[in-house]
Amino acid sequence: MVALETLDYAIIIGFFAITLIIGLMVAKKSGKSSAEYFLSGRNMPWWLLGISMVATTFSTDTPNLVTDIVRNQGVSGNWVWWAFLITGLLTVFVYAKLWRKSEVNTDIEFYELRYGGKPARFLRGFRAVYLGVIFNVLAMSAVTLAAIKIGQIMLGLSPLETIGYAGLVTVIFSTVGGFKGVVYTDFILFFAAMAGGIGAAYYCVNLPEVGGMSGLLSHAEVMNKINIMPDFNDKATLITLLIIPLAVQWWSAWYPGAEPGGGGYIAQRMLAAKDENHAIGATFFFNALHYALRPWPWILVALSSLVIYPDIASIHEAFPNIVESKLGDDLAYSAMLTKLPAGLLGLVMASLIAAYMSTISTHLNWGSSYVVNDFYARYIKPEASQKELVNAGRISTVLLMVISSALALILTNAYQLFNIILMFGAGTGLIFILRWFWWRINAWSEISAMFSSGIISILFNFTSLGVVLFGTAEADGILPFWSTYPMIVLLTSIVWLSVTFLTPPETERTLFDFYKRTQPGGPGWQRILGEAQLQGKNLVTNTQKWSVPAGILATLVGCVTIYGALFSTGYWIYGFYTQAGILTVLTLIATVVLVKLWQRIKTRVF
Repeated sequence: MVALETLDYAIIIGFFAITLIIGLMVAKKSGKSSAEYFLSGRNMPWWLLGISMVATTFSTDTPNLVTDIVRNQGVSGNWVWWAFLITGLLTVFVYAKLWRKSEVNTDIEFYELRYGGKPARFLRGFRAVYLGVIFNVLAMSAVTLAAIKIGQIMLGLSPLETIGYAGLVTVIFSTVGGFKGVVYTDFILFFAAMAGGIGAAYYCVNLPEVGGMSGLLSHAEVMNKINIMPDFNDKATLITLLIIPLAVQWWSAWYPGAEPGGGGYIAQRMLAAKDENHAIGATFFFNALHYALRPWPWILVALSSLVIYPDIASIHEAFPNIVESKLGDDLAYSAMLTKLPAGLLGLVMASLIAAYMSTISTHLNWGSSYVVNDFYARYIKPEASQKELVNAGRISTVLLMVISSALALILTNAYQLFNIILMFGAGTGLIFILRWFWWRINAWSEISAMFSSGIISILFNFTSLGVVLFGTAEADGILPFWSTYPMIVLLTSIVWLSVTFLTPPETERTLFDFYKRTQPGGPGWQRILGEAQLQGKNLVTNTQKWSVPAGILATLVGCVTIYGALFSTGYWIYGFYTQAGILTVLTLIATVVLVKLWQRIKTRVF
């Protein structure tokens, strides 16, 4: 536990006050309708939405997760989430405009736009509860678990005290301010979080025990952890950390914030954009900041922690009051922050509070939008007034907070939960990519993929599930660890592809209506366009050239741009100037090419 001084308390209290004031200021307008409460009237600019996405994905569990990865697998272990950049940029250059054109209120409402009949109604209702409540609660509980660990180490707070203090403020401004309050506060939360993260990294690296960058990189505990790429001579590590994420994971898995084809709170922000171009700009801005800017402060603190706390035993020795069930390498990040001086400590604490609040507030509003729009208003009370829908949103926001907080009290490790959520979405991602461009995919395709992925994951990892939820036992996998995920993807894909061809396609009316609204284009719709022409119907309203090929090329060039920025930044920090210089030049060239490609993708605004 560290002793906060008056300056630290002033920074933290001031931060709380600002976020509450913003929530109260926008409360009246946000309460006018469900569209205002959940989408802010669809008039948000790209830069504000992009920053909001970044703030949302910077949660209290993120630096803990990165620290856990770096301490156990080295810097290259981060490929487990760096690979999702491909997914993110495909969303930017292919799917963002499609989402905005769909004009749905949530990505779950999309199911009754793309599919029809009882299967579509079931899918919409089930996914609203499955994602908006169950998966959403799991994600929020991981964030709250990290807040609990930070509260225990840095402030000596009990789990209930941490939830009470941080959760109360968050649920108040989320409940009254709605989506507008969340996005406006995210703007402030982002800068607070970045300032705290960079300040903490600079101070930790320059601690006398660490000895600056030269001392850090030459330390025995750190030298074998700094490589950005995994060891190509270690076959199992190479497959697990690089090949599977880049070859399979990015397109096959559903994970909050990195859904193939866009979804969740990323889709919510695309739907809230002023127009299609603002939706594209917001998602690109998010991916650039998320992957190129943010990781290095966390990585540097994680590497520094290996010098101060080389193992879990040393963390326990320094903080004997930590509950044993909460001990893990992820605690090292919080432990390092106890070294910070007054003022910087208050800023970092405010940044961690900001990270917690931005993520939880987004998940609360997003999950509540599913509960209200796709379950309550669709199945329970379709005739509900706008005021009733807003009130239902506020009630569901509070309930989601209570349930996720209760689950956080029994969780032990965020990285375990990351793997379970990843496994449960394995094999479903390809549907989210293809459903826009292949007419034959139907509601049964998604239903079969969703259930088979969950069942197959349990069969392969049933003992792991007990470890994640209750910390009970060490799990023995049925297959070697690196082969489990691809096997789940393969089996799930076989199931849903078989079901697709064994069940009837969607009706012509459903397919015609979907195409006319979203204009996806491409060879996968030629049969439907041909049938429409035979009936004297013209479904094509967009005269622009099909932009998907240019979008795919822009995705590849964008990966070079952002990965180049990420890696060159790392090499500049390490002092590897030759590699840094070459990558910087490559990044600049790729940026110029990307700007030209972008012009071919932008929608003409008349």
